[in-house]
Amino acid sequence: MKEFLDENFLLETKTAERLYHEYAKDMPIIDYHNHLPPDQIAADLQFGNMTQIWLAGDHYKWRAMRANGVNEAFITGNKTDAEKFEKWAETVPFTMRNPLYHWTHLELQRYFGIKELLSPKTASNIYQQCNEQLQSPDFSVRNLLRRMNVRQVCTTDDPLDDLNFHQELLNGEFEIGVAPAFRPDKAMNPDDLDALNQYIDRLENISNTEITDYDSYLKALKTRHDYFAANGCTVSDHGLEQIYAEDYEAAEISQIFNNIRLRITLTPSEALKFKSAMLYEFALWDHEKGWVQQYHLGALRNNNKRALQTLGPDTGWDSIGDFSQAAALSRFLDKLDADDRLTKTIIYNLNPTDNDVMAAMIGNFNDGSLAGKIQFGSAWWFNDQKEGMTKQLNTLSNIGLLSRMVGMLTDSRSFLSFPRHEYFRRILCNLYAEDVEKGELPNDIEWIGKTIQDICYYNAKNYFDFAALK
Repeated sequence: MKEFLDENFLLETKTAERLYHEYAKDMPIIDYHNHLPPDQIAADLQFGNMTQIWLAGDHYKWRAMRANGVNEAFITGNKTDAEKFEKWAETVPFTMRNPLYHWTHLELQRYFGIKELLSPKTASNIYQQCNEQLQSPDFSVRNLLRRMNVRQVCTTDDPLDDLNFHQELLNGEFEIGVAPAFRPDKAMNPDDLDALNQYIDRLENISNTEITDYDSYLKALKTRHDYFAANGCTVSDHGLEQIYAEDYEAAEISQIFNNIRLRITLTPSEALKFKSAMLYEFALWDHEKGWVQQYHLGALRNNNKRALQTLGPDTGWDSIGDFSQAAALSRFLDKLDADDRLTKTIIYNLNPTDNDVMAAMIGNFNDGSLAGKIQFGSAWWFNDQKEGMTKQLNTLSNIGLLSRMVGMLTDSRSFLSFPRHEYFRRILCNLYAEDVEKGELPNDIEWIGKTIQDICYYNAKNYFDFAALK
């Protein structure tokens, strides 16, 4: 019987052990999509205790605690940090076979050297040990990134963000790159007319542009796209239920925008046309600048309206949607490709039943101009666990080229989440090794090892135009 979470965790053969320890383990990390707060990196923040760094904002843990019967007061409420940590410790033993059990103990080991299992019996001691270590300068957020051998992170930022903290980091002496990503979802969402009009008003002030019609709206947004580029941005990102690719006429969109400003409720068809027009314009700007565009597809958000009203979005009430994806995605990519204005693109899929659809779709638009130009992104959100990662890797292997994949990312708000890269790398090495052991791949460890290093680091280094990696 193997020891839990030993040095060969998830590595089932000697070949897997060799591939991981000799080739994957020490590769640097490019975390090209996350939700880390740039202000905390700029300030080189030190967290006061484990609850603040580990539980605050982590809706993965919050969902598990709710499922375990923990009252909301101990999750997002007014209970003390110590009480909240104890409730998480009570929950952890019940997370066995959920990836949170692995991640929890990986993070305790990798950052704090703690190999004890977290439970009600050990909670107080572990909380004390971690809190003591967090007081050391070694546990500032910059040093946490250094400890994980991170070379580059890319945050997620609204077009209206002033990017002051990114500027501070760009002009400072921090050796790890911290770049923004342009995430304009709010700018193209007419489902809440009051929110969109408030957004347009803010944009008008920030861009110093009088927004009187659709063309001036695009002009103002384009100034923000240019501003992001001037501040180190080379990546855009969209979190959508599905790609929007309705046919429309320019005059239609102009009238729809006028109706938005008049707060006239749009028909479903008008809303889709507006989203489609905006999405296409953003893609043209991305191509113009040579950016990488990312599309996170398939989340059904804010399912619990009562909880949304009480706690707001991004607090753990989203799930997997069953949207139709293929036809619109094909139309959208083809429209861009027809004029040779399709930039490097990563498509992330939340519904695993669509894995084959996504893996097949990217092959339609890889044009030979760049290896892996169109990417099937790594297993995302509900899928970034052993089974989900394995499914995504196998699907990409069967239909595309896994060897050209740009690897893993955290998609996290936590500075303690970087062992997810290790988790991915162990699974990746084990998959290749399994095929070698079965005689389904040659025992060419040197070539396979190089391929694994490419997936872990070099493919992303070559794919993204991050200044810190040059």
